[in-house]
Amino acid sequence: MINTDILIIGAGPCGLFTVFEAGLLKLRCHLIDVLPKVGGQLSEIYPKKPIYDIPGFPSILAGDLVDNLMEQISPFKPSFTLGEKASQIEKTEDGSFVVTSNKATKIKAKVIAIAGGLGCFEPRKPPIEGLANFEDNGVDYMVRDPEKYRDKELLIAGGGDSALDWTIELSEIAKKITLIHRRSSFRGALDSVDKVFALAKQGKIDLITEAQAVGVRGTNTLESVEVKTDTNQWIDVDYFIPLFGLSPKLGPIAEWGLQISKSAIDVNTLDYSTNVDGIYAIGDINNYEGKLKLILCGFHEATLMVQSAFKRVYPDQKLSFKYTTVSGVNSF
Repeated sequence: MINTDILIIGAGPCGLFTVFEAGLLKLRCHLIDVLPKVGGQLSEIYPKKPIYDIPGFPSILAGDLVDNLMEQISPFKPSFTLGEKASQIEKTEDGSFVVTSNKATKIKAKVIAIAGGLGCFEPRKPPIEGLANFEDNGVDYMVRDPEKYRDKELLIAGGGDSALDWTIELSEIAKKITLIHRRSSFRGALDSVDKVFALAKQGKIDLITEAQAVGVRGTNTLESVEVKTDTNQWIDVDYFIPLFGLSPKLGPIAEWGLQISKSAIDVNTLDYSTNVDGIYAIGDINNYEGKLKLILCGFHEATLMVQSAFKRVYPDQKLSFKYTTVSGVNSF
């Protein structure tokens, strides 16, 4: 059995940063993640996508942010169980938890921090007949490597940040990009919306609003997509990329007695504790009034959470907060 102070469920950016904040307080961390590598969505879905709202980085690739976080936490020597799902939980007589994975790995911890992002997620797929026949043969639900689309003709569908951001990024390398959205207004960042309209005005992309994809055809690989507006038209493409977000599923965690609203875990913003004493939830997986699903917000939540976790792990010790700028990481 693995023993640790804090078991972090989810090795995405918030889970990784929790290791740093916990390490400053000399708390040991073990992370478990169903994915075979660290980084969560940043590594699995968009490692090459630029992120613009990390303080101190005007722009940083998602994969590079994960690498930086791993370097940042390396002095605290966290341990990992990857490629396994936290399935069962039980509370011991001493108030600790024992979590068992789907592969029978047991981890004992005094505190559990759920940092599972959107939980077990899968892309939302448009209801188009025959679409599944072209998955990985012209239909992609996420962009992992932009170079795959160099000098290709793309049809991107969606009106959120992912669709807008990838339209902007791929417009520099793709042969042709058509962006379609079922509405005339977009729900993404205003700056991104302005950039997309500017690209359309400059003739660098084709923008079709109040439109949706309704059909696909091809022989062995995708050849064209039927787009419905006032009239229907077939657009020849190399790749169709519908970016409609992810459908979150909490998985086994939903059976742990936690209070859940809107497929997320309700928390107390004092320390991001759940209704189960000793279990916390940070990042996209939690829910509270005014919640913003931003990485930097998850970092803030992790910072406050470990302060509370320290008091649970060491109830007889006084917590003395120190500034890393004065003491340095190695002194903690």
